[in-house]
Amino acid sequence: MKMKKLLAFGLAAMMAVGTIGCGNSDGGQAESNAPAANNTDNNTDTNTEANTDENADADNNADADTGAGDDGALSYAGITLGESYTDVTATIKWLTHRTDLVENGSLDNYIADFNTMYPNITVEVEGITDYAEDALLRLSSGNWGDIMFIPAVDKNLLGEYFLSFGDLATMEGEIRFPTAWEYGGQVYGVPSTGNAQGIVYNKAVFEAAGITELPKTPDDFIAALQAIKDNTDATPLYTNYAAGWTMGAWDAYLGGTATGQSDYMNQELLHTAEPFKDYGDGTHAYAVYKVLYDAVAGGLTEDDFTTTDWEGCKGMINNGEIGCMVLGSWAFSQMVEAGDHGDDIGYMPFPITVNGKQYASAGPDYSFAINVKASEDNQKASMVFVKWFTEKSGFSYNEGGVPIDLEGEYPDLYSAFDGIDMVADDPAVAGEEDLFNELNSESELSINAGGDAKVQAIVEHAANGDMTFDDIMAEWNAKWTGAQESLSVEVTK
Repeated sequence: MKMKKLLAFGLAAMMAVGTIGCGNSDGGQAESNAPAANNTDNNTDTNTEANTDENADADNNADADTGAGDDGALSYAGITLGESYTDVTATIKWLTHRTDLVENGSLDNYIADFNTMYPNITVEVEGITDYAEDALLRLSSGNWGDIMFIPAVDKNLLGEYFLSFGDLATMEGEIRFPTAWEYGGQVYGVPSTGNAQGIVYNKAVFEAAGITELPKTPDDFIAALQAIKDNTDATPLYTNYAAGWTMGAWDAYLGGTATGQSDYMNQELLHTAEPFKDYGDGTHAYAVYKVLYDAVAGGLTEDDFTTTDWEGCKGMINNGEIGCMVLGSWAFSQMVEAGDHGDDIGYMPFPITVNGKQYASAGPDYSFAINVKASEDNQKASMVFVKWFTEKSGFSYNEGGVPIDLEGEYPDLYSAFDGIDMVADDPAVAGEEDLFNELNSESELSINAGGDAKVQAIVEHAANGDMTFDDIMAEWNAKWTGAQESLSVEVTK
C-alpha cells in the first residue's frame, strides 16, 4: 500500500521491514481532514538563557540546535530534542479533546516520560468533552493556555491566534500533512497523529456471517450487511446517530476514497457542478452517502437510531454485538481496548472501487497549535513539547494512527490496506485558500466541518421513508450550486 502526494512512501514496504498507525473521544477525525478548516520570537542557545546583555549578539546568532531557524525565530525544525531549551523553566497548559486519556491517566504517563528529558517544564492538561464548540469559545476569549488542538477556525485567522511552526517548505521535510493548517506559506498546526478512512469491524462477526472476502463496492457491502443480519444476532452497521459528531465521519470519504484524486476535495470539488449527482459507477459523494441510506432503509442498522450510545458501542463491537461502524482509523484502538475480544477487531477500506482500484483517504487528526500570545519561555516550552510528542512519545503508534514523524512506524491494523493507495488531500490553489470554507458556510452543508446534521438527516429520511435518496442529493446539489453562484465561483467540471 502506498501513500500518494503528501505520504510519499509505501505502506507495504513499511510493513515488510517492521510493524506498521488515532484515537479520540469526540471526533477529531472529521475536523482534522479539511476537513481541516485549516510566528515568532528570538531564542537562545541552551546555555545562554541567562546571558547578560553583552552576550545578546551571540544569542541572536544561535544555530539550529538552539531551536532557532536561520532568521533567529523559534521554529519546530530548529529544535534538537535533549539539547535545545534544556534550561527553560515553565508551566504550560494544554487543552485537549482526549478526555478518555485524561481520565485513565495515559496523558500523565506521556508527560512523565517527557519530563525525563525536560524536567523543568510542567505540562498541565485540561480535557474538554464538547471540544469542537467549547474550544472555539475559549479561543475567542484568549484565555485558553499555551497549547491546544485547533478547532474549526478559518485559515485566515491562524496567524492571529497561533505561532508558526515554520515555513511550509521546511515543515514538509519534518512532518506528514503539513498543509492541513498552512496559510500564507506558514504552518500553524502539527497533527497529533494521522488517520486513514475506512471501517472498523468485528472479524468474528464477519466470519460467522459467512463473509470470506472484504467488500470492495457499495453493493458488496450491503450484501455483507444482509449476511450479518441473516446469519448472526449482531447489528450489521451501527450508525452512532445520537452522538452527532460521529455522523460527520461520512464526509471524510468524499475525496481520495471516492475518487482516487488528491486534488478533488480542496480544488476540483469547489468548481464542480452538482457534485452529489449519481456518476453511475459507484463513485463520488453519491455512492458514499447512498451506502448509509440503503443500510438504514434496508433495516441493516440498529432498531432505534435515536438511542445509539457512543461509549457503549465500543464494548458492543468488541463483544460481537455490532458488525461494523464507519469511522476513521483513530477509532480502532478504542474498540480493541473496550473488552476482552480485541483480537476480533479489524479495520478495512471503505467499499468503493474507482476504475478497478480501491483508495483510502488519509489525513491528520486534531493538530497541536501554540498560543501566539504566550510568553517567550512558554512558547519555547510548548514548541519543545509538541516536537517531543511527535517524535518521541509513540502516541501515534499507540493510537493506531498514521505517524506524523517521517520516520515513524505504522501499526499492523493497516494490514487490510496492503495494495491500496492512501490519498492525502492537496491544499487549495493559491488565492482559493478560504473558498472551501466560504462554500460550506454559504451552502450550509459544512462538509468536513461539523456538518453532522445533514448526515443525520439521511438516517432520518431513510428510516421514515419520507424522502428518497435522490431527492436528498438533489437538494444538496441545489444548495452547492446556489453557493457557487452567490460567490461567483467558476464551474469547470
